Amino acid sequence: MGKVFKFLGKLLLIIGGIYAALFAVFFFDLDGKALFYGVEPMLVKHYDKMPRRDPLKQMYETEKPSYEYKA
Repeated sequence: MGKVFKFLGKLLLIIGGIYAALFAVFFFDLDGKALFYGVEPMLVKHYDKMPRRDPLKQMYETEKPSYEYKA
């Protein structure tokens, strides 16, 4: 019986530690800060280097497209 209580005590300590860690992550918004300071700069650096077309240099079509059904 003592082994069961010892096991349950250890299990409660582990669960309590996990709960405290998750509470700290939520309370201090650590996941959002990790995304903002860690992931976002990497994504900005990647997507700022992508080639983009200039919409001002694109040809403007003046003809209307044909939407006729041809059976």
